Amino acid sequence: MTRQEVKLWVHLRSWRSRGFHFRRQAPRDGYIVDFVCLRARVVVEVDGGQHNFDQHRERDQKRDGHFVAQGFKVLRYWNNEIDLNLEGVLLDIDRALHESGTPPTRPRLRRGHPPPAGLT
Repeated sequence: MTRQEVKLWVHLRSWRSRGFHFRRQAPRDGYIVDFVCLRARVVVEVDGGQHNFDQHRERDQKRDGHFVAQGFKVLRYWNNEIDLNLEGVLLDIDRALHESGTPPTRPRLRRGHPPPAGLT
């Protein structure tokens, strides 16, 4: 994972407590997606400068089209967006999750651990 992917992953992983489970570097239909929330059908990609070249851009468009046809919303962010506007990126992802119309799952309780605040 790149530095920006790690930075984003720290936040997305914590959203499990909000009922949104993300997988990272997940294989899907012959592709590896950076992050995916299967329940909300949201794919998040973090792109470096190489994705700005025609060959990469065409591949990304084909790939995005595949996932859109499967009912996913695909969100793409440049590395510098993660570095300079992480809060805005997180708000955008949060909006997409809620627009999906799929309610978040209730976090599972682990044995021996009290329920999170608000679930008692």
